[in-house]
Amino acid sequence: MIRMCTEGDFTTIHAVINDAAQAYKGIIPVDRWKEPYMSEDELRHEMAAGIVFWGYEDAGELIGVAGIQQVRDVALIRHAYVRSARRNQGIGSRMLSHLLELTRCPVLVGTWADATWAIRFYEGHGFKRLSTHEKDRVLRTYWSIPERQIETSVVLGDRRWFGSCE
Repeated sequence: MIRMCTEGDFTTIHAVINDAAQAYKGIIPVDRWKEPYMSEDELRHEMAAGIVFWGYEDAGELIGVAGIQQVRDVALIRHAYVRSARRNQGIGSRMLSHLLELTRCPVLVGTWADATWAIRFYEGHGFKRLSTHEKDRVLRTYWSIPERQIETSVVLGDRRWFGSCE
């Protein structure tokens, strides 16, 4: 079941993100990795900035989370993670489909350039990579991230971003 997360889910959201983010260790630039990957303060800041988290619950346990954030004229998919032990079971796909149904706006998602599995996942769901120039522009426009993260990231857009109504 996919449901909107509540303040009572904060600790579990934090745990899911940090468990799943272990996949990035040794993959993303070493200067961008830290333990924990996301601190509680960082998560609180992201939620205060308007990210609404949705969770995938199975047998009463929250095993996947994904945020959506409305920024100006687009929706951003933010912090989408599935617990390590539950990957490759279609949970991420179901959550992404749910988030896409929540908005009529073009949707963008950013991820690490070296996270090839994440890029393949979004491309498999019809997202396309933005050019380097466009990626830099949208990261500076819609995200609040350090310059180094801009250098080491990619952005993908859904069909609405590219003006298609397929």
